[in-house]
Amino acid sequence: MEYYDDTYPTVKEQKAFEKNIFNKTHRTDSEIALLEGLTVVYKSNIDLFFYVIGSSHENELMLMAVLNCLFDSLSQMLRKNVERRALLENMEGLFLAVDEIVDGGVILESDPQQVVHRVALRGDDVPLTEQTVTQVRHLLPSIHSLLFTLQDPLVY
Repeated sequence: MEYYDDTYPTVKEQKAFEKNIFNKTHRTDSEIALLEGLTVVYKSNIDLFFYVIGSSHENELMLMAVLNCLFDSLSQMLRKNVERRALLENMEGLFLAVDEIVDGGVILESDPQQVVHRVALRGDDVPLTEQTVTQVRHLLPSIHSLLFTLQDPLVY
């Protein structure tokens, strides 16, 4: 999990925030929540929870567009098998998809077909295992906060 501002400066505060979000959302059927002055849109599927978080001033439809694009892109890339094990085996694709969807909090793409196409092109470049730490670090999400959790409040 990456934090791109100082809203939660310590690891302890970050973990408490992540646990709070999970506890407030994992048993509900809604798709949006307001929590600690933030707009949280989320989606669950089998054993995964996907979160996109923005300030309370963010348009929740735009946040939902990012979330839907990410989920639909992953669904296509994983052949509709969006579950924990498949995602863990394809983390490179997740990072590439997020990189194609947003950059520095700016939405670049909201069409899952385009994201999947671009990820396929970029995935043919250099395998993740052959990249340097700096190259891999560049693949990490660059939205204000993008969380996904694997059936527990800890975010990886």
